Amino acid sequence: MTIASSLAEMIHNLQFNDLSEEVIDRTKYLALDFIGLAARGNTFKSSQPIHEVIRSYGGQGKGVVIGAKNLSPLPHYAALANGAASHSLELDDVINEASLHPAVAIFPTAFALADEYGKSGEDLILASVIGYEVMGQLGKALNPSSVYARGFHPTGVIGAFAAAATASKLLGLNVEQTTNALGIVGSQAAASMEFLNTGSWTKRLHPGWAAHNGIIAAELAKSGFTGPNTIIEGDKGFAQAYSYDFNLEDLNGEFSNIDSFVLKTSIKPHACCRYKQGPLDLVLDIVKTHDLKPSDINNINIYIVQTGLPIVALPEEEKRNPKSSVDAQFSMHFGAAVAVLYRKTLLEQYDDQVVSLPEVKELMNKVYCFRGEDLEREFPKKWPARVEIETSKGTFSDKIDYPKGDPENPLSWEEMITKFNYVTAPVYDENQQRHLINGVRKLEQLDQFGDLSALLKGGILA
Repeated sequence: MTIASSLAEMIHNLQFNDLSEEVIDRTKYLALDFIGLAARGNTFKSSQPIHEVIRSYGGQGKGVVIGAKNLSPLPHYAALANGAASHSLELDDVINEASLHPAVAIFPTAFALADEYGKSGEDLILASVIGYEVMGQLGKALNPSSVYARGFHPTGVIGAFAAAATASKLLGLNVEQTTNALGIVGSQAAASMEFLNTGSWTKRLHPGWAAHNGIIAAELAKSGFTGPNTIIEGDKGFAQAYSYDFNLEDLNGEFSNIDSFVLKTSIKPHACCRYKQGPLDLVLDIVKTHDLKPSDINNINIYIVQTGLPIVALPEEEKRNPKSSVDAQFSMHFGAAVAVLYRKTLLEQYDDQVVSLPEVKELMNKVYCFRGEDLEREFPKKWPARVEIETSKGTFSDKIDYPKGDPENPLSWEEMITKFNYVTAPVYDENQQRHLINGVRKLEQLDQFGDLSALLKGGILA
């Protein structure tokens, strides 16, 4: 049996009654996070061209562009918009072992098809859990460090498979059709890391395009189109093309409630790349604990894992001179500087206007990033970091194994609701926020997911 076939069997056979209460609750928690990010992201400048394309070519369907009142496109276009929007804030969830963002590829797919085909809340939760499982298993097997080294963004390329899996479940595909859907989507996976060199918006597009392609692949398979069942392990297949150091032995399609990737997913409290989260926890804690002012700082030395260095720390001259908010999201030097200056690392600190401030530039020149060899032992299962701040008051240092938001150091439901209310404040009023939160927490009780979707449109966007 091929890997795609074994995954297809898991996708087809898993039922809602097989899920534990913990997995169901965590899926709803992750769904609320996604909704908030998509709503806010759809207000971003980078989302407007996508909306324009949808108005021109998106057709009339039942799809919801979250937070937008007057857009009802066909499902694959709704998925495209919501996936791109939710990824633009750099506050989306992460599977550490796979170094990728699952929600932004999976939930846009699930929401769009649940709307289009009148699926229940249970249907949506189950399909989403399946998406997380496929994305986590495949992402871990391919070795994220290797995928990055090849120049690919794991969220985009592996997210396409997760979206196809999610779509296959919601469309009721059989095992053969699901295998074909995975085979088809393997030829559609694309996501280049070249955005790091230009500060362009393409990274934001990656999960939306993965969701779009996953839906198309599943719909094609449903109509009889075929794809190679050896798409993952074949000598010209996905693993060979996107990684040079993979291990497919454990990619068997088995699901366990205890080891579900839904339960292994981290939440971001800082509005930037995942590789910056641990260091920023430490910088903020040290600055607040010792009441450090920018004038007190001599040097900030940050130690992270090797995989993160070319993403957030190198080339050093470029990372010290971000030209846009996208550059800033991937600059450890910028993150540390605004953490000291504002003692916050949220969307306001990553605004384009902040990027060019002279006081930020001055502090960025005091930030130095290094590989922490001692931090590599359990990566990517753990994403530890170490920070040392040299100041006029003395030298202060600390280390963290599990950044805030990791399953071992989680945000509570209350903290998640606080994050949701913060990001959606420009889109939903307090009454709308309250109804959305209540709707998500009762998601499995909905006979029609469309009952919740009607609330998702209730924002201020035209």
